[in-house]
Amino acid sequence: MTARADAPQRTDARGARRTASASAVLRAVLDGGPIARSTIARRTGLSAAAVSGHSAELLQRGLLRELPETEKRVGRPHVPVDLDTGRHVAGALHLAVHHATVALLDVRGNVLVQHEEPHDGLAAEDLLARAAEILDDLLLGYAPDREPLGLGVATGGWVDRASGTVVEHPLLGWRDVPVRDLLAASTGLTVAVDGHARSLVHAEQLFGHPRARDSVVQLFTGNVVDAAFATGGTVHHGPRSAAGAVAHLPVDGSAEACRCGRSGCLEATVSEATLARRAAESGLIARPDFPELLALAGEGDSAAVRMFHERARLIGQAAALLLDVLNPAVLVVVDRSIAGVPGCLPAIRDEVGERSRRLDSAETVVGTSFPGTELATAGGAVLLDLLYEDPLGPLLTGLSHAS
Repeated sequence: MTARADAPQRTDARGARRTASASAVLRAVLDGGPIARSTIARRTGLSAAAVSGHSAELLQRGLLRELPETEKRVGRPHVPVDLDTGRHVAGALHLAVHHATVALLDVRGNVLVQHEEPHDGLAAEDLLARAAEILDDLLLGYAPDREPLGLGVATGGWVDRASGTVVEHPLLGWRDVPVRDLLAASTGLTVAVDGHARSLVHAEQLFGHPRARDSVVQLFTGNVVDAAFATGGTVHHGPRSAAGAVAHLPVDGSAEACRCGRSGCLEATVSEATLARRAAESGLIARPDFPELLALAGEGDSAAVRMFHERARLIGQAAALLLDVLNPAVLVVVDRSIAGVPGCLPAIRDEVGERSRRLDSAETVVGTSFPGTELATAGGAVLLDLLYEDPLGPLLTGLSHAS
């Protein structure tokens, strides 16, 4: 891995316009590629000259490639362009409570490879060092001829994106861990860090649900429960990126004790750890193991399915509240049970329909666009969002460019 030099930021008005225009061109190709430059101009409102200029820059940087002309035309040829998904690769790291997911993604957000590494008991510095080693192995084994754009890191808890610090992650026992600085030192790559719910909002806006670009709420329910919100393409962070803390929302009828000292909090009630513990206490499984419980429900065990459906209705309480308060075009629930247990998404929607004032709640509440790869996608989206926001910016500084 080689270090990436920082580039001076373009802060003048002309530089900002240039950045926005290049971003619009790259996003148009993401959405419509292979696509002719004339079509890009029509869809973005940019002049033909501006599109040609930015396309040339993006071709030089290895983000676009030209395809053979599909039709012979009279006059000037219309050579389509598409994303060059074989040139660069984005590293991804997601830090969950019991395991880390290390992955590589292409510039379309496709997960090329992902590796899950258990880490119970590892200190923060040791875990991050191990993740850096795994990333290096993946780059050598699966992308030896690709140039890494950098490493995106996503996790739950309170993450300060500006400083790249995990301010507080109670379930990991982390406080003020400088994740960005530690990983940048060990990998030599550009590193960006953000909360996983916000990261998945970026992923939905770039690669997922079409209505997410209007406005979207992301509700993540795993061992960590948190949320994120975006409108007009902008994700709300709040001071020190503390927005989205829904773990302690009250849940009707819950007496589950929470680490905050109260009872009935959302995370304490619906977390994977809580459900697995309850299943073990009831004798349904031998020990608290959420994947085992999920597999049991997926096989159709009635008691396990019932537990997941009851939990889905509790998740629906929070979804209804977020839907009414924020009124998004779409609300995305990220939960492993939606893909693994039939009836969970309908149960969430039914609860939302009973509690929300929105008349279209059934159509508004959806599952993630990335089932099975949501953790890898969250990490990659931290970095890819920066790329699509500023494709002429510092991420590609220092990389050798295509001729």
